[in-house]
Amino acid sequence: MTAPSGMGILRCMEGGFKRQSPENRYVKHLRVTAHVDAERAPTFFTLLAHDPTIVETRVLEWNTTVGERETVLFAIDGDPAAFVEGADDAPAIESVEFSTRKNGPTYALAVMRPLESHMFAAIREARAQTGLVVRKPIVYRKGTMSFQIVGDPEPLQTALDDAPPGVRVQVDEIESVPDESAPESKLSNRQREALECAREVGYYDHPRRATHADVADELGCTPQTAGEHLRKAEAKLVGATLDGFDSM
Repeated sequence: MTAPSGMGILRCMEGGFKRQSPENRYVKHLRVTAHVDAERAPTFFTLLAHDPTIVETRVLEWNTTVGERETVLFAIDGDPAAFVEGADDAPAIESVEFSTRKNGPTYALAVMRPLESHMFAAIREARAQTGLVVRKPIVYRKGTMSFQIVGDPEPLQTALDDAPPGVRVQVDEIESVPDESAPESKLSNRQREALECAREVGYYDHPRRATHADVADELGCTPQTAGEHLRKAEAKLVGATLDGFDSM
């Protein structure tokens, strides 16, 4: 696959990568989003990211096991019925077990054979590159897969160049590794997005110009879920900020 123009951010302005001396090298932090064509997406990806009844699916943990299999723990926000019904029959999936709750996400523990799917094989290849780490969670939502990477962008470029047809990759941001002590580092991607949407629609204006319903429209979820994202994000920010005062 030919990387789109957005991938140019990974390269120096003059073109190509510049080798840096050891004393000048620094670790990069990248936020990457892969947009997947619905017509070319494998069945399991469609269940994860294209099903309209699922708001978001997150990969929480994974473990490479014997015989090039992987055991992956997913958290599913939304109605898991279609996922539960279709997962066992999806190619590259050996078995799936579910744990459902009245409130909160549904958890799915899947044994996968990623090399049987071009897309999941590409994900595995990206994770296996020397010099970088893919940070959890990997988030599937609205036909996309997003994740964060820490490390040298050159092996990432190599992995992305081999992505299968129907996958368009964009780099959302590139920066040095964030300060883990900063309050905003405690937020999940979804919580950060909820705060950004809330600010854009005027939820934090004085007087307030928006409600949870307005935020929910931007996020593509229910008002109850939007309110929960905001409350959790606000609690994390307040807690981290006060902890910072206590340590001064």
